[in-house]
Amino acid sequence: MGGGDKGLLDLGGAPLLARVIARLAPQVSHLAINANGDPARFAAFGLPVIADTIAGFVGPLAGVLAGMRWAAAMSPAPTHIATASADAPFLPDDLVARLSDAVAGRPGAIALAASGGALHPVIGLWPIAHADDLEHELARGVRKVLAFTDRHGTVPVDFPPIAARGRAIDPFFNANTPEELDEARRLLAVLPP
Repeated sequence: MGGGDKGLLDLGGAPLLARVIARLAPQVSHLAINANGDPARFAAFGLPVIADTIAGFVGPLAGVLAGMRWAAAMSPAPTHIATASADAPFLPDDLVARLSDAVAGRPGAIALAASGGALHPVIGLWPIAHADDLEHELARGVRKVLAFTDRHGTVPVDFPPIAARGRAIDPFFNANTPEELDEARRLLAVLPP
């Protein structure tokens, strides 16, 4: 994408990350941005910016751990954190509720979003009680999200496509290339306000 933070790229007059925040904020009690480096680049969002607690940019599980540690310090501490990628601007309005319902009665399970037969391991609901185990696994070299979630019970939660003007849009569409960002702009134009 030319370097820099994908989440700060423009999508219809707002950064991708602003669109993710707008979709996720009504679904959670607190919201933070996980990012390494200078947190000032996210100042416009008015949210805490938490860096990975594990050095070396070891991937998304380090961000999950940082979120768990941040949430655990709250009073009262929540039992779970929800995670989403900064480049998925069409998140469902009922994402957290549906993930939570899927693991109700299964306190150790981890719910992960799915759509169109694909699992989206960065978009999920994680029990904070797994923080110490996650830190241990990261120290052992585990980097694959499913290698960790499967230890605790991965619960895929399937979401239907968004119907918009005769199109079926993946609610977890993410923009990883300039072409996909252009496609996100086209999709945004057909979505209801």
